[in-house]
Parts: sequence; structure tokens; C-alpha cells
Amino acid sequence: MRIGVLGESTAAGCGVETQAEAFPALLAGMLAGRTGRTVAWQVVGEYGATLRRVRHRLMPGLGGDLDVATLLVGVNDVLVRRSPQEWADDLEVVVDHLAGQAEHVVVAGTPPFASVPSLPGVLGRFLAEQAAALDVASRRVCAERERVTWIGAEALLPMEPEFFARDGFHPGAVGYRRWAEAIADHLADHRGDLLSEAV
Repeated sequence: MRIGVLGESTAAGCGVETQAEAFPALLAGMLAGRTGRTVAWQVVGEYGATLRRVRHRLMPGLGGDLDVATLLVGVNDVLVRRSPQEWADDLEVVVDHLAGQAEHVVVAGTPPFASVPSLPGVLGRFLAEQAAALDVASRRVCAERERVTWIGAEALLPMEPEFFARDGFHPGAVGYRRWAEAIADHLADHRGDLLSEAV
């Protein structure tokens, strides 16, 4: 089975000391355990990347012939206050490209900013409102396409302090494991055919 992860610092594993504790390796291990198959994984991620940068700089680096491609992006777009329309325009291009590279595409929702320890309450709630607007656009873009799924951050709640790395912003090992479990559970529940037929 072949999986690819594309995105921002969470794709790159910021917040943990080794890739073994990061999202891509954890997702690969969980899918291997569920399918009994060897899972090869690749990741293209960059600290601070927006979806625009993913579209124009990072996306070409992800190889094809994948069973699952996962997109982890959105935090930086919220921080630079990109509009939902700008976000949707870039997301359509990225998702269509990934759908040409993979049998199934998973787009992860933006994290719940209101739960992030390093953000003051008022700022966290403000950013959460901006993130919710991007998520509405994401749900629409994904619903319009076959073999593309949006998975909201509700699957990660509640987010206890141990979810986060020492910086109080990025996920830590516990957080990445919870996130990988949410994606693996979704694939098992909704794309069992993909997991059973992947080689």
C-alpha cells in the first residue's frame, strides 16, 4: 500500500523529535496493522506553508500511484487571513491534482484554535471563526468530488494538554497519534474496499 502526506508543519512533523512519532509514519503503521500489508509512505511538508505555497511549490514533489493522499493544511491560511474564496480556489486545484495521483484523497479540517493552549482565549475564538469559514468551503469542494473526503477536527476533541507539543501549538506525539487514528478509522469505516484491495 502506498500513502502520501502533503501540507504544512503538521505534515512535516513539527512538534515531535522523530518521524516515527509524526503523523505520516503513524498513519502508515496503523494502516499496516489493519490490512496486514506493507505500507510505504512519503511526505512533502514545509513549516509555515499556506495552501497557495502547497499548490505552487510543494504539490509537484509528491509522487503518484498512491492509494491514499492526505492533505494537512489550513493553520497558516487562517493566520494570514486568506478568504474562503481564495482558499477554495487553491483547494480545488490541489485536490484535483491529488485525485489524479491517488485512489482516495483525505482533506483534514483546520484544527480547533479555541483549544490551542498557546493562544489567548479571545484570539483563539477569533481564529476559530476564521477556520470555520475555511472548513465550510472545504466541505463543499470535497463533496463535489468522488473519492475525496473531508474530515473535520471534531474527531480530535476533546484536546487535552497532552495532545500538544511543548510549544503549546503543534501536536505532540499523543496529538499526532489521535489524528492518525481518526484518519485510519475513517478509511476503515468508509473505504474498506480501498484497504482490502490495496496492494
